Amino acid sequence: METIYTVVPRRSGPLWREQPLTFCLLFLSVIVLWEISGLDLVFAEFFGNARGFRWRNYWVFENLLHEGGRFLSWMFILCLCAGVWWPFGILCRLNFSKRLQLAVTPLIAVSVINALKAISTTSCPWDLQIFGGAYQYVSHWVSWGIGWSGNGHCFPAGHASAGFAFLSGIYTFSQWPRIAKLWLLVVLITGFIFGFAQQIRGAHFMSHTLWSLWICWTVAWLTDRLWSE
Repeated sequence: METIYTVVPRRSGPLWREQPLTFCLLFLSVIVLWEISGLDLVFAEFFGNARGFRWRNYWVFENLLHEGGRFLSWMFILCLCAGVWWPFGILCRLNFSKRLQLAVTPLIAVSVINALKAISTTSCPWDLQIFGGAYQYVSHWVSWGIGWSGNGHCFPAGHASAGFAFLSGIYTFSQWPRIAKLWLLVVLITGFIFGFAQQIRGAHFMSHTLWSLWICWTVAWLTDRLWSE
């Protein structure tokens, strides 16, 4: 009796999981194209003008989404840290090493973002002359060492990273694709809401948010590779 073997084609996963380097380079290209297009200023002009940004101190954006969002993010990090030793919910599916990775990676991502902000000479939109400030607009690529570029410390977007920093979950939960996809969706929505709120206030340009996303994603990927090894 002849035995018939059926070859079942392997289902390809998302690009960010199957070819993370390619994904990071493609995303990097998108950000560079956005910067070259000059859409940062075009987008910012929807919310600000020569008199400033009218929603800068509006409580929804300043108190709820900025202050409240930052508090919520740190509370979530504390929960992940506690879950390393006392797992609960979906954390029970992960072993100790993966739970530790899930808790540590956001701290690494936030540290990288804060370090870049500390040495950045890029000013916030609300500090620029075209939006009622005192300084001339200079791209963050050429602002290094230029004294008249403003107060600085505004690149990349710190508040958006309060959401994007948790991208490590898409790697730690890779054995459970539904959880990983849902985690990714929630993280992206949260990060863009936080970033968009700051753009409406005049605290950041869209490129600042996109760079924060790229940095946090790259940190999550590299940490996962090192952790696995």
